[in-house]
Amino acid sequence: MSPRSAPPRVLTVAGSDSGGGAGIQADLKTMLALGTHGMSVVTAVTAQNSVGVQGAWELPVEAVRAQYRSVVDDIGVSAVKTGMLASAELVEAVADLLAGTDAPAVVDPVGVSKHGDALLAASALDCVRTKLLPVATIATPNLDEVEQLTGVRVRSEDGMRRAAAAVLAYGPAWVVIKGGHLTDGVGAAKAVDLLTDGSEEHWLRAPRHDNRHTHGTGCTLASAIAAQLAKGQTVLEAVTAAKAYVTGAIAAGFALGDGIGPVDHGWEFRDGVGVP
Repeated sequence: MSPRSAPPRVLTVAGSDSGGGAGIQADLKTMLALGTHGMSVVTAVTAQNSVGVQGAWELPVEAVRAQYRSVVDDIGVSAVKTGMLASAELVEAVADLLAGTDAPAVVDPVGVSKHGDALLAASALDCVRTKLLPVATIATPNLDEVEQLTGVRVRSEDGMRRAAAAVLAYGPAWVVIKGGHLTDGVGAAKAVDLLTDGSEEHWLRAPRHDNRHTHGTGCTLASAIAAQLAKGQTVLEAVTAAKAYVTGAIAAGFALGDGIGPVDHGWEFRDGVGVP
């Protein structure tokens, strides 16, 4: 009996979340749930739980580069997703690796955790702008990250357009401005995201669920997009499918520990529903 062919391969380059709700752990759960083979390059180790980040230790650049080359040179990748990169040195190294890889790259420019803990050195911001964003197929900043990177403060959907233009000016092919933090106007009732490449514009809306357990939403969305791209979907198809998956995961998010619990990455399997 011959072995079946491997599923699409997706590589996450991100930090480890010891609590399992975000980071590498969330990425790999998402990739499995969406029918792909997840692989990882660990950039940092965090001591993290439902109430915050108690410590973070970045890995040496050579360790990150070796992990990446080990996977890509032997197994290959269908898509890459980046998350917590911690320092300017790691940002620059990962940007160089992505530039030499023939696969779509989804860049989640992680700046702070769900609890407000810094996950990116202030000195690394310029490197994200000038090195990492230019090699991104899709960048997925939330509103806080947009302000951190561009200075644009978003309070409305029109502000999301300005934010998208500001991020695109740094060079990614597409940007998803995540409006989950938007609380004025329509954004208060709907979770609104804007996907654009500067010419096409797609507004993606979903119900806003009254559930505080949303740890890992950003990591999960970016990983879901990468998984769908790896399966051959277009950018619009991938982002639309990823948003639907994350919306369900948020609705099913559960309490864990004393703080903010995670989204449920396996929500589609709870009632026997298959992979989308």
